[in-house]
Amino acid sequence: MRKRATPEADIQRSIVCILRAILPRGSIVHHAANEIASGGRAGRARQSILVGMGVHPGFSDLLVISEGKVMFIEVKSATGRLRPAQEAFRDAVTRQGFGWALVRSVDDAIAELQAHGFATRIAGTP
Repeated sequence: MRKRATPEADIQRSIVCILRAILPRGSIVHHAANEIASGGRAGRARQSILVGMGVHPGFSDLLVISEGKVMFIEVKSATGRLRPAQEAFRDAVTRQGFGWALVRSVDDAIAELQAHGFATRIAGTP
């Protein structure tokens, strides 16, 4: 079997699956498709349309809403780095008092949610 070249997407899918299983019922784990992968004129035109419709540069990969808490999660591979737009987004949301985390694994995501006071259905956690 050939290895796929999408480590961040693979990590994100795993995180979404686990969070949907362990967060309290009614919680929302949402991915906002923020960028068009195709280049060229058509891709630039589509991206421009999306920006006009409210797409925000650097928006996090995941938005988690649970029991009155909101957290933004940016998923990166082991070597992935934040782009300047992602750093600006992080700074904007944390200045407003929202949780934000850079995660590289399912365990990172769970730990960050717990550190920000999110309840889970994992035994022994708040």
